[in-house]
Order: sequence, then C-alpha cells, then structure tokens
Amino acid sequence: MTTSSTMRSVAQGEARMLIDGVLTEASTGARYANINPATEEEIGTTANASAADMDRAIASARRAFDETDWATNRALRKRCLEQLHEALHEEKEQLRAELVAEAGSPVSVTYLAQLDWPLADAFSYHAQMIEDFAWERDLPDTEKFGGVNKRRVLKEPVGVVAAIVPWNFPFEVAAGKIAPALAAGNTVVLKPAPDTPWTATRIGRIVAEKTDIPAGVFNVVTTYDNLVAQQLLTDPRVDMVSFTGSTNIGRLVAQVGALTLKRAFLELGGKSAIIALDDADFATVIAASAMTAMHAGQGCGLPSRLLVPRSRYDEVVEGVAAVYKALPYGDPTDPLTFCGPVANKAQYDRVLGYIDAGKAEGARVVAGGGPAEQFDRGYFIQPTVFADVDSSMTIAQEEIFGPVLVIIAFDDDDDAIRIANDSAYGLSGFLFGSDPARLEKVTRSVRTGSFCVNGGLYYGADAPYGGYRNSGYGRQGGTEGFEQYLQTKTVGSR
Repeated sequence: MTTSSTMRSVAQGEARMLIDGVLTEASTGARYANINPATEEEIGTTANASAADMDRAIASARRAFDETDWATNRALRKRCLEQLHEALHEEKEQLRAELVAEAGSPVSVTYLAQLDWPLADAFSYHAQMIEDFAWERDLPDTEKFGGVNKRRVLKEPVGVVAAIVPWNFPFEVAAGKIAPALAAGNTVVLKPAPDTPWTATRIGRIVAEKTDIPAGVFNVVTTYDNLVAQQLLTDPRVDMVSFTGSTNIGRLVAQVGALTLKRAFLELGGKSAIIALDDADFATVIAASAMTAMHAGQGCGLPSRLLVPRSRYDEVVEGVAAVYKALPYGDPTDPLTFCGPVANKAQYDRVLGYIDAGKAEGARVVAGGGPAEQFDRGYFIQPTVFADVDSSMTIAQEEIFGPVLVIIAFDDDDDAIRIANDSAYGLSGFLFGSDPARLEKVTRSVRTGSFCVNGGLYYGADAPYGGYRNSGYGRQGGTEGFEQYLQTKTVGSR
C-alpha cells in the first residue's frame, strides 16, 4: 500500500541562497534534488554551492561585522529581530508544509518543538535580551601603580558565526542559533543539512525581503558537498562554529576548528533514559515510553532507554509492547500520525542495522523489529521495542536515532542511577516517581544537561539546553546560551 493521500505536494521551495544581501543561485548554476522521505520523490531543487560561493558568503559576513555598525547598534538589532519574528509568523503554514515534506516530520510534531514552540519565542526572547542584558558592569576600584584604577567588564560579539544545522529539527535548531548570534551582534553564515534546505532558504528570503538586516549580516549557503561545508571550519575569517548533529561530526568540527582556534558550541548525540522508580505511576510511564518513536525517533533528546524496577519488569514490557504495536505511523501529513519516515536511505539502513545487531546480541523483540513492509515506498521503520537488554549491548550504548526503545531492569535507585550513567552521552533524561527526596537524589545524580521529572518540561528560549560528555559542550537558550556568542573585555582606566 502507499501512504494515504499525501502525498499532497508542496510548491517548489526557495531554491536560492542568500549571500551578501542578494538571493542567488550557485555560481555554477548547479542544483540538487530535495527528496521527500515519505515518498522518495523529488519535491524540488536547491542551489548547490561551490567553494567560491562559500568564500563569498564568509567574506560578506566578515565585511559586515568589521565595517558596519551591526555589532554596536543594539536598537537596529532589536528592530530587525522583531521584524524577523513577525515575518516568520506570516509564513508559518508554508514552513509547516515544507517541514512535513522535506523532513518527513509528522504534521502533529510541527505543533510542538518542530515549529510552533521555537517560532513562539526564539526571536522575540532574544530581541528582548538585547534590551535587558547587562552589556557592561563595573568592578570595584583598585589602587595599584600609584593611582586609582577604574575597571569595567564589557561584553562584545564574537564575530562571524558559522551555524551548521541538522535535518531532524531544522527550523528549531536554526532559530536557536540564528536568534542569539544575531542578537549578540554577530554576523552569520547558516549552512543547513542538504536533506532539509528549504527552511533555511525561506528564512534567507524573509531576511532579504522583510527585514532591515544589512547585507552580509546573515547569509544562507546550501550545498551537498562536504568539502564546501568544511570551509566554515578551516577559514580563519570565521570566529565561531555553532554545530548541532552527530557526535562523530562534532569531533571533526572541534578538531578542524581548533587549527584556527575557533570557539565551538557542540550539541551532539544522546542516549537518554526514562527512569521509573518503584513508586511511579506505571500507566503514565508506559504511555510516556511512546516518546521514543516521535518523528521516527529522530531527536537527540528523545529517550531510547527505559529503566524499570525488576519487580515490575514483565508488566511494563507487556504494556509498552502493546503501546508500540498500536502507535499510528506512516503518512506524515495525517494528523493522527506520530511516527513518520526516517530522513533518508542511509539513515534507514543504519537503523535497520542496529535492529539486526540487537537481535544478534540476544535482545528480545516484543514489538516491531523491521521495515514497515505495508508501504511500497518511503523510509518507514516499525516502532520497535527490545526487552531482555543488558546495558552493555550495542543497542543500549549507541545512538540509534530511530524509533527503537530498549527496556532494562534495575534493582534499586542506586542501580538505576548507575545504569543511566553507563553511557558515553549525557544530553537529557526523564524520571517518574512519587517520593520528592528520591526524585531529587536521582535528578542530581544522573549526568545529563537536562531532565524532565513526572512529565515536567524545561523547553523554552529562556532555558539553557546542551549536554555532558559525548553529548557536547555549551548551551543553547537562556542567558548561558546568549553569552557563548559574546566575548569578554576587561578595561582599566584612570
């Protein structure tokens, strides 16, 4: 069968890049195909930048930072971010349709973190931050070298920021980078994932047509060539790289960028756990386990391990298996769909490879366990649950980035903490229980950058988000996220 009516098509997205204030094709005229992962069909094309195009974008960002008043004109920056916020809202439904078509996101997820949540406050929060932030502060006077020293601490933009965005939540991640970088006074070169270019190119067109952002301050470069993208890491005119993506590519960003001592923000992979203490509401836990399959599990902060007391293990396995067998998955344009396709063929093969590895290592499939064979096209994988999983297994240690949940038994709270921390990652976590003291102990003991307790959500532009260990360093959002796009200058005067 095919996925229902979808495959209603979207109009050709913005194919042009934005370089130095001009919407432009690649200098070679090259384009590449944008593929809908639910249909494997081409939905349009996008400019495929060359090295010369990337060089022009970097040069324009450098010139705009060095030669215009963008870095110092806070009133202009505030007005421009407010304009961008308003203009994006005007085109919200076009953004929604493109996210469903090119990212394969279920339309239901676009009303959450895929679009509506970041659209609500990413730009407005940072526009207000320009006004509220303490751009300088005084230190106490000192007496040294025979006089009184008056001292100040100034906050200044870093310079040219390369914002590199993945394909899973392309608008959310782009907004989380663009807004603070521009608000802080930096100039930006945005490089979207080649699988999901149209969110970025739409933002570029909006900047050019509906804001007063000066030429060169914001650039969008789309390319399918990794060597072109790597110019952002090697070019000394780029001062900072803000990257969200896999841990392996994050290491490359850090290593290559270190050659020119670039500042880096890295938000990388995760292997987050749901911990259900023995006094939890287990009906809620079983229902919450479905989070793993949202957007086909393609969220670095989504849980992929469920840790449950050994005394309740069989009950939870049975309940979770029933939930996963009933999950609506398939056509991402269907409002009832929760789990759409994975992003591309390479990811499809990768996730199925992990499922095969779990079976080979002795884990027991209790739901799903393979490709969704009812569809004759599209990169659909059955929402899958493994039981009888040991924490040392590959499927319990490595980030799968697909709709695959593993269930692991623990003996007591300390054992649950040990298993949760038995991971190279540390991005997020989820906890259910009743005793406030136990909840607090587990929250403080699990080494992750964020935590949700009994369904509480930390999400918002004012909330710093990022990871420990192999999940990266730095934070997106909040004062902490804003300050990483700033330099600190200390001044003494008489």
